[in-house]
Amino acid sequence: MTNRKKVAFYTLGCKLNFSETSTIARNFKDEGFERVSFEDKADIYVINTCSVTENADKRFKTIVKKALSTNNDAFITAIGCYAQLKPQELAKVNGVDLVLGATEKFKLTDYLNDLTKNDLSEIHSCEIEDANFYVGSYSIGDRTRAFLKVQDGCDYKCTYCTIPLARGISRSDTLENILQNIKEISKKGIKEIVLTGVNIGDYGKGEFGNKTHQHTFFDLVQALDNTKNIERLRISSIEPNLLKNETIQFISKSKIFVPHFHIPLQSGSNHILKLMKRRYLREIYTNRVQEIKKLMPHACIGVDVIVGFPGETDAHFLETYHFLNTLEISYLHVFTYSERDNTEAANMQGSVAKNIRTKRSKMLRGLSVKKRRAFYESQLNTNQTVLFESENKEGYIHGFTKNYVKVKTPWNPELINTTHQVTLSRIDIDGLVRFNFIN
Repeated sequence: MTNRKKVAFYTLGCKLNFSETSTIARNFKDEGFERVSFEDKADIYVINTCSVTENADKRFKTIVKKALSTNNDAFITAIGCYAQLKPQELAKVNGVDLVLGATEKFKLTDYLNDLTKNDLSEIHSCEIEDANFYVGSYSIGDRTRAFLKVQDGCDYKCTYCTIPLARGISRSDTLENILQNIKEISKKGIKEIVLTGVNIGDYGKGEFGNKTHQHTFFDLVQALDNTKNIERLRISSIEPNLLKNETIQFISKSKIFVPHFHIPLQSGSNHILKLMKRRYLREIYTNRVQEIKKLMPHACIGVDVIVGFPGETDAHFLETYHFLNTLEISYLHVFTYSERDNTEAANMQGSVAKNIRTKRSKMLRGLSVKKRRAFYESQLNTNQTVLFESENKEGYIHGFTKNYVKVKTPWNPELINTTHQVTLSRIDIDGLVRFNFIN
């Protein structure tokens, strides 16, 4: 095909979005399009949006302007969670030509017969109840690891969250299809796969088009433990009530699942957890952390926390701070609460002032630095296997150990996507770990 149309992608948000962007990009390639970098001139720019935080909403306009500055005649398409939740709002952004909702995004190429820029944006957005089928996805090609989607949607009703409104009910890929996707990924020379989804601990629900569980997450873990030609399997974020002790115990003995867990907490106050309608109390969280550390003392544990939720007093926040300070965790992802339309929390009493939210966020980010430093220090002088990334960052190549210690060494392209045995030696001024190769 001559004069192939060029398409570029920009992804906001989570690992799940990255996996879906990659799958949609492969669809474009199959249709004869040429994929280019978002920095390059393209005929079509596709922006996969996120609506978890307020900042993700605001970034969209900036990204559209960036695309138009490269090619003012480019056809701009918005897909993803924000596109499902607020299609009219995105359609009003200057330069946006097409907005596709939750089910339509996987058929994006069907909407591109005419790339003439529109005076009015075209919107195709389903009722979220119609998002009840499953589309498998995985990312590949631009990373040394692949993000493999195993589950989508969520049946939980957390009072702050728009994800069920943006992605629909909980539903899962079939075990057979997951195993097939892993085979395809392994043929590309990828060494690590990250299992991802909206609520992956709920895996098995809707696996065959119904609401019952055909398999459990534990079944999935057991089945994938025999994966060939992949060196590492990593679990992305999983709810504490769904991370069963039997799964932790199994992973502790696995040769392929790595000792790294990311477990959302959101608050260390049981009062706030109840207001959030989370499905656990802090005692369950403590139990999971203790079980992991008992079986895998070297394990890395990441935590999601929300600060400034309605009704969170200074006492509630300090309860969270002290809880996290005493817990044997490795790092925090801190989110400042922002009101989201059509959520229960947006109408709750006890709104926390923005400056107080910012202050609390800063305190927890400081605690995260302290926790990560302590975890890295605990790993010094240990022997680890490092998988190296592909980017040259200011003259250094970075990599990760199985338990998610980030290391760096002077740039050497021969290290890309290779694993090496090293001894962790010291922490550099930037907080990353230096090492010595083991010959």
